[in-house]
Amino acid sequence: MLKLIVVKPHETVIKLDLRGVKCPLNWAHAKVRLERMEKGETLELVLDDPRGARDIPRAAEAEGYVVIESSAADGIFHLRIEK
Repeated sequence: MLKLIVVKPHETVIKLDLRGVKCPLNWAHAKVRLERMEKGETLELVLDDPRGARDIPRAAEAEGYVVIESSAADGIFHLRIEK
């Protein structure tokens, strides 16, 4: 399957590998990072916790962030959240 991801010119992407971190600590780490970011920047998360992959997008949207991608392959979850 081919995925097309359109990246804005000069988009700042911050990557955070949270494999091995269980919910709710993975959301706590992501939230701290999001709070430090500038508006328009994107946080890219890598998770291996299915509960976190389910709950983080909900929590992020409740805080006013925009989830722009959510995907999974082989037990690894990728989320992209824009501040």
